[in-house]
Amino acid sequence: ERENTLNQLLVEMDGFNSSEGVVVLAGTNRADILDKAILRPGRFDRQITVDVPDIKGRREIFKVHLKGLTLDGKVDDFARRMAALTPGFAGAEIANICNEAAIVAARRNGKSITFKDFEQATDRVIGGLETNRIMSPEEKKTVAYHEAGHAVAGWFLEHADPLLKVTIVPRGKGSLGYAQYLPKEVALHSREALTDMMCMALGGRASEYVNFDGRITTGASDDLRRVTQIAYSMVQLYGMNERVGQLSFPKEEGGYPDKLYSEKTSEVMDEEVQKIVTGAYDRTKQLLQAKQTQLHELAEELLRNETINHSDIVRVLGPRPFGGNKTYTEFVEESWKDADQYEADKAKAPEAAPEPSASAETTETPAATPSSEGDDVKDKN
Repeated sequence: ERENTLNQLLVEMDGFNSSEGVVVLAGTNRADILDKAILRPGRFDRQITVDVPDIKGRREIFKVHLKGLTLDGKVDDFARRMAALTPGFAGAEIANICNEAAIVAARRNGKSITFKDFEQATDRVIGGLETNRIMSPEEKKTVAYHEAGHAVAGWFLEHADPLLKVTIVPRGKGSLGYAQYLPKEVALHSREALTDMMCMALGGRASEYVNFDGRITTGASDDLRRVTQIAYSMVQLYGMNERVGQLSFPKEEGGYPDKLYSEKTSEVMDEEVQKIVTGAYDRTKQLLQAKQTQLHELAEELLRNETINHSDIVRVLGPRPFGGNKTYTEFVEESWKDADQYEADKAKAPEAAPEPSASAETTETPAATPSSEGDDVKDKN
């Protein structure tokens, strides 16, 4: 059926004369699995990548969806703040946030939509609706220490994203808690940054191990998946392993690796990935053992209040050694300053001809990603 559909599409496209002035447009989220026949010159020979919007694009999208809503402030102010706090969000998610914010305001019988309504709406889009799921005291304590582990690890790692808030409120997507960060939109990551990302993701599992005499739970399943993905990318794609060397083995159609290496090389890769993950885990355990006092205080704060924001975290853990002690407003202004500087530099740079083969492998760091059980929400490696 797939081949018949492809052949019929090619017949229809090849049936037009060049003088008819017909332009055929199509869109897909999986350009990597398209048949090469359909991408040859004369068919779909020009590909335009439409990525998720940057901070300025998100602001314009927010402006569109904020029109007609009764806001507790100016549209431009809301659009600027929300654009800075939603990196990695697509247009549909932004529309959903605006709709959810209106629902939140209506349920509290508010006359206008406040920024707090948008915060709650963002939580709903990221983690789902709050549930009435009752956790046992032991389970709640485990989740609190799990999330506190993520928070403390990220707070004292130089390349980790600044922490915005932590919560242990169960939500509908299977999440028993999450930590939300304020990531900067960057296209390139160093080996040190990727290592810190793994350590931060392993903070929950390491905290359980350190604080419960080696007892660990299934709550770190999503964390382990992301850590494994980052480690394999470092070895297989980015050439960040001395033993494997400056080699890259990208994935072919369907997401499976294009195996251009021997079984021996495959074994070496597995061994090096194991070393990387084990090293990151040991480093994280050592960090949390050194910060036991702050870890206990943050976990107890979570058990008392269930949700703690940035100012609470600064009060408990102290100022972050590497910066990142910004309030909402300071973070928003810095994000826009960086964006404006980027546009200014881009305008000054001489226009260069595009290079079809030049590309940079990127690692996405969304604002948040739902977790399975007690995992953090980070992030939408």
